[in-house]
Amino acid sequence: MENREKKVMEIKDLSSSPTVQNYPDAKKHQFVSFIKSGIRIFGYILLPFNVLAGASVLVVSEVIGIIEELV
Repeated sequence: MENREKKVMEIKDLSSSPTVQNYPDAKKHQFVSFIKSGIRIFGYILLPFNVLAGASVLVVSEVIGIIEELV
């Protein structure tokens, strides 16, 4: 019985502590998203002319996509 009371007290302590949640900056996320989309469009335009260059630009846009999720 003592163990159960201890667990209940731990739960009460956790529920009363304030939690801080950091929200992503929507403006920065949108800005990076627009940059990524522009680079991606440029990469697709390059593909018919130079496959290696187009693919490289698309890889860069994917890296920027990862950065976008971290902003």
